[in-house]
Amino acid sequence: MDFTNEKILQIAMEQSAIDANCQAEDFLRSENVVVQSIANPQARKYLSLPLDCNLISYGTNIVASINEKHRAIVTDYIHRFPVEHCFETPNLHVLNDALQKENLRICFMAEYFLPDLRVLRPLDCPYQIKLLHPADFSALYTPQWSNALCEKRKELDVLGVGAYDGNVLIGLAACSADCDGMWQIGVDVLPTYRRQGVASALTSQLALEILECGKVPFYCAAWSNVKSVRNAIKSGFLPAWVEMTAKPAAFVAEMNGKDS
Repeated sequence: MDFTNEKILQIAMEQSAIDANCQAEDFLRSENVVVQSIANPQARKYLSLPLDCNLISYGTNIVASINEKHRAIVTDYIHRFPVEHCFETPNLHVLNDALQKENLRICFMAEYFLPDLRVLRPLDCPYQIKLLHPADFSALYTPQWSNALCEKRKELDVLGVGAYDGNVLIGLAACSADCDGMWQIGVDVLPTYRRQGVASALTSQLALEILECGKVPFYCAAWSNVKSVRNAIKSGFLPAWVEMTAKPAAFVAEMNGKDS
């Protein structure tokens, strides 16, 4: 497939529309959109649909994909504040406080990046780089490679690029086939090999390999993960959209290491 930045963005919006149960053009409207969240086999595999409340913005408006019983709460919130402020404190406390009465809490807040074909290129790496395939991953489902590979969804890990110091793997970028048209990149570098350009070299090379496979690479980072955001930008990616997701209070408590 011949990709352009415009085509890549359109593919991402079409996938977000599948995930949210809306139309791709809804992300370009001047007004906010509220839709019912439903399960869809074509959605990103790691999403537990339907969702109670998921806010998505490509910068123009907000599309809120919700459980219908929360429509009034979410509609009031996204029309009360400017788009960008709905995804940050202190405003998000308004939504969290309202949802908490429904036994929900804000859980995930993430920024998503897409490749910028104007700048994406192979970057130099001080170590040997090798292309890896699923058969090469079997011994790598260990904590040091947990960003690059996902043990819970091994069947989705389809391609990787490794950096080697001799015979020792010191950096790994791999991608999961989270949906039909888009593969998500994760990357890990051993601590003693960081700040040498390894992560960006692996990320950029894997992005190019994914495009060669006819798929769109995408990259996700938390707002506060400055190292990861810097890597995305250095590797030739640009911010594309943001999401904020509410989950049941018990789910949030479990993630925080609490029993309730």
